[in-house]
Amino acid sequence: MVKRGEFEFVNLRYKPKNDLVCLFKIFPNNISIEKAANTVALESSVGTWTKVRGQEYVEKLKAKVFSIKGNFLKIAYPEELFEKDNVPNILSSIAGNIMGMKAVKAIRLEDVSFPKSILRSFKGPRYGIEGIRKFMKIKGRPLLGTIIKPKLGLNTEHHARSAYESWIGGCDIVKDDENLASQKFNLFENRLVKTLEMADRAEEETGERKAYLVNVTAETKEMIKRAQLVENQGGKYVMIDMLTAGWAALQTLRESDFDLAIHAHRAMHAAFDRNPNHGISMFVLADFARLIGVDQIHIGTGIGKLEGDIREIEGLIEEIESRNIKAAKHRLEQRWGDIRPVLGVSSGGLHPRHVPFLMKHLGKNLVIQAGGGIHGHPLGTKAGAIAMRQAIDATLQKISLEKYAKTHVELEEALREWKK
Repeated sequence: MVKRGEFEFVNLRYKPKNDLVCLFKIFPNNISIEKAANTVALESSVGTWTKVRGQEYVEKLKAKVFSIKGNFLKIAYPEELFEKDNVPNILSSIAGNIMGMKAVKAIRLEDVSFPKSILRSFKGPRYGIEGIRKFMKIKGRPLLGTIIKPKLGLNTEHHARSAYESWIGGCDIVKDDENLASQKFNLFENRLVKTLEMADRAEEETGERKAYLVNVTAETKEMIKRAQLVENQGGKYVMIDMLTAGWAALQTLRESDFDLAIHAHRAMHAAFDRNPNHGISMFVLADFARLIGVDQIHIGTGIGKLEGDIREIEGLIEEIESRNIKAAKHRLEQRWGDIRPVLGVSSGGLHPRHVPFLMKHLGKNLVIQAGGGIHGHPLGTKAGAIAMRQAIDATLQKISLEKYAKTHVELEEALREWKK
């Protein structure tokens, strides 16, 4: 192993070639920024804290700090350090022990840029934006989704009925919430069958495609069994809590032989990204999810009940040059060879008044997903879904919600319920 030298992992003249490049924000712990940077590169590649003789040949694989600007530094990792199609291996290196080092008070992995060899080793999304729009037969507008509420406690009959009312009101997709699995009050298989029956009924009545995103998150073998049930029953989608299930489980689901779109819920993401000075940014989490192959992923709202700055959320759709190291204009749609772009899902405390804001900042390639903002409508779930579709229609037509509401009672009631 390479012995620890004060700055031997710092080379500000180095130009990355076939490297994996990371952007870190670090706060040194009573040492210089250069020494802290050197320690990060050492610990996350081939270095050790003491001298080890006779293995100097590994020096060619050491990481290199090639940029230090303020508290930000860029580190290049030779591609040979990684098993190409192994996300746990990659993250164990670039976001592993370094998160707990004494050399830094705090450290945050802000961004990652992958070499072509790693990009080519992953399948990426089966469908992505274009594929989802194609099988859902939706063009030119955001998709509208909802989450069954209350998220826990409903019996199967009420769950399926709520889904049906959402669909006939105008929702394209209905999904389970992150903590609904196969509890006694709403067993997975019964819920799947009855809710898909309601989806078929809603399709017949509306002439629109409808999709149910059932949560298959479980121990990996059970998860695959549940996904197989979805496909056997004619389902189009599955949902997985990608972080609590784990990267390996997510990859197992993607690489299984299912023709199912994958909806990635990001439950637990704030444990990684809420602290602006420590952890892993949502940019990085989204990149690894896209590499593995989710078709759509929660990105936040910038409005509503959950934490999230609209500038950062916009960055998941469109690049913010000061925040990252990639040159592409669109984050979830950046050019990655054959890897398809991912559809962003905005969810968390949304209602019709939020629609113009979301479409202005996040565009049309988006799932606008409202739970309480649909089911909490004064006239019920169906009217709530109608109101959300009306808000989308008004925004597409560049008509203010207040003006549109004068001839659309469901939207009028929603605006009265959720005041500015």
